[in-house]
Amino acid sequence: MQKRSILLYPKVTEKTSKLIETENKIAFVVDKDATKDLIKKEFERKFNVKVEKVNVNRTFSGEKIAYIKLKEGGKAQEIATKLKIL
Repeated sequence: MQKRSILLYPKVTEKTSKLIETENKIAFVVDKDATKDLIKKEFERKFNVKVEKVNVNRTFSGEKIAYIKLKEGGKAQEIATKLKIL
């Protein structure tokens, strides 16, 4: 069985850019079968930061978006800069 990627790509909108700056959150479009726990573990492994909370939302178009809040030590802005979305 082939391992699928959980974090597909960062969601970049005005709203998500504001969340990065004000609430230390970053948004990713994730696999439709991914759970909050799997998203948290994958994000922590991939970016080497601690995650405080994960909220998931589904859009009308079928995308599953994870809003990932980082703990105090992590900087969403630094991750966004690495990903070249800010």
